[in-house]
Amino acid sequence: MKSTSLRIILSLLLIAITAQGIEARNKSKKVSKKKAAAWVAEGEWKNGFDAMPDATVNLQEFYAQYHKNKAQWDAAFKWLAETDLLNIPKGKLMIPGTNIRASIEDSKNEPLEKRKSESHRKKIDFMYVVKGSEGFMLLDHNTSTPNCEYSEEKDVIRYDYIPEKSHFFTSTPKRFVICFPSDWHIAKVKTPFSDQSLRVVVLKIDYVE
Repeated sequence: MKSTSLRIILSLLLIAITAQGIEARNKSKKVSKKKAAAWVAEGEWKNGFDAMPDATVNLQEFYAQYHKNKAQWDAAFKWLAETDLLNIPKGKLMIPGTNIRASIEDSKNEPLEKRKSESHRKKIDFMYVVKGSEGFMLLDHNTSTPNCEYSEEKDVIRYDYIPEKSHFFTSTPKRFVICFPSDWHIAKVKTPFSDQSLRVVVLKIDYVE
């Protein structure tokens, strides 16, 4: 009798473990690059916003995060489309009806050595240059290492990196940059252009696991 009960318990445990494994595998499945690119091109996500992702944006992650948090992304794109981004006063505000913080910044790109590296765990950095151009570096994971503890309060961790292993690019109006937690980055890096001044809108959007 005890042997039979033990076999039943073991069988139930095995079923539960198998089910958990299947669920974990299903959750880990990502939409294909082809499907994500087609979805971006179709533009159903735009909500009136006239810009496209920069070539550096992880479109599979964009697709996933949009569908996990559609209401917030829709509100963000609607606000971007309906706001006079050139003339709105600089500063910070909350997008109405959301917990998305928007920062409108009139700033300048600086030499790389003056800029700080960063990544975030709770928030996604959405950056849209309204005027001018902004220089970015995306860090190489294999040769970069954290140089501090992650700050839960500030949601930031910083890195030591090799500039030659990092990817530099510029962002201009009509293209936006999205940095997900896996995108270790440096913003406002000096560009080859003569004018380093810019206006940029930065949105902090929740990252959904």
